[in-house]
Amino acid sequence: MINRIAYNSPITGLFFIYCLLVCTACSSSKRGLFAKKTAHEQYASRITDAGLGTSTMGSLWFAAAEKALVRPLTVTLPYRETGYFAAEKPDAAGYLFTARRGDRLDVQITVKSSVRLQLFTELWQPAEGSEKPRLLATADTVTGSLQYEIERNGRFLLRLQPELLQSGEYTVSINTAPSLAFPVAGNMDHRIGSFWGDRRDKGARSHEGIDIFGKFRTPVVAAADGIVTSTRQTNLGGKVVFLSPNGKPYALYYAHLDSQLVREGQRVRTGDTLGLMGNTGNARTTPTHLHFGIYTNSGAVDPLPFVSRNRPEPATVQANTSLLRQTARSTTATPLYASPIKNSTSLEKLPANYIMYVMAATGNWYKVVLPDSREGFVESKSVSGQPYKRLLTKTSTRLFDAPDSIAAVKTTIPKGKDINVLGSNGIYQFVNYEELNGWIQVD
Repeated sequence: MINRIAYNSPITGLFFIYCLLVCTACSSSKRGLFAKKTAHEQYASRITDAGLGTSTMGSLWFAAAEKALVRPLTVTLPYRETGYFAAEKPDAAGYLFTARRGDRLDVQITVKSSVRLQLFTELWQPAEGSEKPRLLATADTVTGSLQYEIERNGRFLLRLQPELLQSGEYTVSINTAPSLAFPVAGNMDHRIGSFWGDRRDKGARSHEGIDIFGKFRTPVVAAADGIVTSTRQTNLGGKVVFLSPNGKPYALYYAHLDSQLVREGQRVRTGDTLGLMGNTGNARTTPTHLHFGIYTNSGAVDPLPFVSRNRPEPATVQANTSLLRQTARSTTATPLYASPIKNSTSLEKLPANYIMYVMAATGNWYKVVLPDSREGFVESKSVSGQPYKRLLTKTSTRLFDAPDSIAAVKTTIPKGKDINVLGSNGIYQFVNYEELNGWIQVD
């Protein structure tokens, strides 16, 4: 098995830095200000207060935090990943994804570590144009969970970063769920038969809601706590009910009811019956159904993300997690993808035996970083942690800690030594010699 490669020079004094952070946490005179800061901001202040902000380790930690925000990797929800953060290599992970208005994001973090590892988890609105990223929510540091209701369609960014000098394995799951209860009693998701945007009146208008079909006089229920703002009868909707959910900038619309069982001004709880399903209004010639809509000050929005329970589960991690935090190689020429999907953008075609560091596993993919610090995804079937050949040195050979002639020299390998070749990067080969891993230049 190939050991983990450090792309930076070994850092000394880790225990001393750890002690400084602990002492700063106990004695900082700025503790009163921390109540207004996130856990990540508090910890960043501790690093600075300890005089470590410009140290090698501190600088790497702050650079990793920025990298996760400005160069996140794109994923598709639902998403699950298992990865490893190493104490001697400060890092952070950024995940960029899209979500719809009405979705509720559900992020769950589990950590395996021999010590208590704090993993800062934050949801951001990514930067657009000249704007800076905007923090939306942070995870509970005790439960490792984060929930957030999406208020508009768009892109979102999740950042994970551990504290300094602690190692541990993590699993992150990013799922979506409906932000409202289903508006028909019982499990009726499979009965949705007409969707947002469907043509109506020979194309003269489009459908501003969803139609949920069921038996005549099936109870329709409050999808949220709130107040009934209107019960009326119209030519289009027949018998209708409008419900204003507590604290929400929209109204719920229930149409084609056979009976209205609430009155205007009545307060209701989630699941309370509002009326009975029918086919009044312009639905007289159609099967019994509820037309369910959501209206904002700027018009109707698609209600499906608000109520749909039909959500896939994230793929289980199939890739071999024993390669986490290991240096591995490509077994054949293989693409480096921008996302763990075959039809995503191919960033580069990596040649066979190209060296990479395995950061995480998701489905049948590895998230990897290359020697030049670029990150991406590679199919796990094209990655190996085994050496691919042996080499006999013909002359004394310098072992570098990076694939660069000006990198630090770990040792000099004498002539006639048998070494394992673990992978390559251009004119350099990554090798193992007497428990040391490093790079040699190939003639």
